[in-house]
Order: sequence, then C-alpha cells, then structure tokens
Amino acid sequence: MKKKDKPLALALALSIVALALGAYATYGVISMSGSNDDETFQADVFEAIDAYVAEKTGQPTGPVDVSVDDDPAKGSEKAPVIIVEFTDYQCPFCKRYATETLPQIVKDYVDTGKVRYVLRDFPLGSHTGAGPAANAAECLREQGGDDMYFQFHDVLFENQADLSVEKLKEYASDFDIDSAQFADCVDNNKFAEEIGKDFSDGNSYGVRGTPAFFVNGELLAGAQPYENFKAAIDKALEVAK
Repeated sequence: MKKKDKPLALALALSIVALALGAYATYGVISMSGSNDDETFQADVFEAIDAYVAEKTGQPTGPVDVSVDDDPAKGSEKAPVIIVEFTDYQCPFCKRYATETLPQIVKDYVDTGKVRYVLRDFPLGSHTGAGPAANAAECLREQGGDDMYFQFHDVLFENQADLSVEKLKEYASDFDIDSAQFADCVDNNKFAEEIGKDFSDGNSYGVRGTPAFFVNGELLAGAQPYENFKAAIDKALEVAK
C-alpha cells in the first residue's frame, strides 16, 4: 500500500468499526426490551452488525450470480451446490482454512457428490508473492489438469513462508511435468490476465478480502469454522431439493 493510501484505508477501517458499534448500540437498546434470552440476543445483534457492515462496505446481502469461469474445480459437475472460493496464497487465513477446514468439506460434501468446489484467485496487492504463486499453480494445471492443480495448491500453502520464483520451480519439480515448459510459463507470467479477471470478478461480486466463499451465490467471508460451512451447505442443499 502506498503511503498516501494509508490514511484513507485507516479512516475507512475506523468508520466501519464506528458504524458497527453504532448498529450494536442501537439494536441492543431495542432488543434488550423484548428478549431475556442472552444467546438469542447476541446472535441477533451480531447478525445485525454483519448486515450493517456488509451494506456499508458494498458486500452483497443476498445471492450473487457468481461465475465459475474456466477455473480449477473438483467434485461432480451435477452437484446441487457449488462453492466458489476466492483465495490468496500468501494470506494466513487462507492457509488456515485450506489446511484445517477444506479437507473436511471435501470429505463430507465434495467426495459424496453434493458439492462442486471451484477455486478462483484474489491476490491482494500487499502480498507480492501471491500473484506469482497463483500463476505457477495455473502453469502446473496447464500440464497436469485440475487434480495436479489442487495438489500444488496444498504444497503452496504448506510452504507459504517462501513463495519466491526459485522456490515455486523447486516445488513443481516434484511433479511429473515438463520443467522447461513450466519455467517458461512462470517467467513470462503467462496467466496474469486470467488471474486479473478472477480479481476483477471478485471485486464485482463484493469480495473485499480473503478467503471469500460463495455457497450457491451466498457470500461466506473469512476462514470460518467448519460448522459454519456445514450450516451454509446444508441450507443450500435443502433449498436445492
């Protein structure tokens, strides 16, 4: 981020916090007079805050028609639920999700034919290694398809601390590919336009950070626990019946 952008970003962040607290205070006064159930009250308050912040930051509050484009995917094409993730390979929250939560989603929903999982790129400007890593993953996919892409996806998150171009080539050397072709693809940033399209699409859908997910078009933002994804997927499965 440029220096001149920092005051603007800070002001925006403080404004969002102030708005959220304002919504909390306003909603709290109203709700406390009508409910004695603390847990229900807290859930209602945080739901109100989420909706209020989403409105002020431009995040969607309803279903979005999210394109899967021609991005890597796993799971049945006939699955009733589609999850589209926007990720950043240098994002620590994306790593936590990829290592702790995604495997359980794949086991329970993707491998059972209930969910088709699509991955799109959203490299943040502050993460200088995220774009090259995303490009390298696409370079590997070009030779090995979606299965190899997702294998490399796991390798990249496991080695998030070093995503230099030299290391990207080293990680890829463990795969059965044409190394010279891969190196040329990486050095020439072959898939920069494709990655830029993902980022642009994500912005248009209301993605403001990573990771971000759309479960049949419904936004689920952040590296949330598995239980939250389960609730969202089960709801989408019920609606799809």
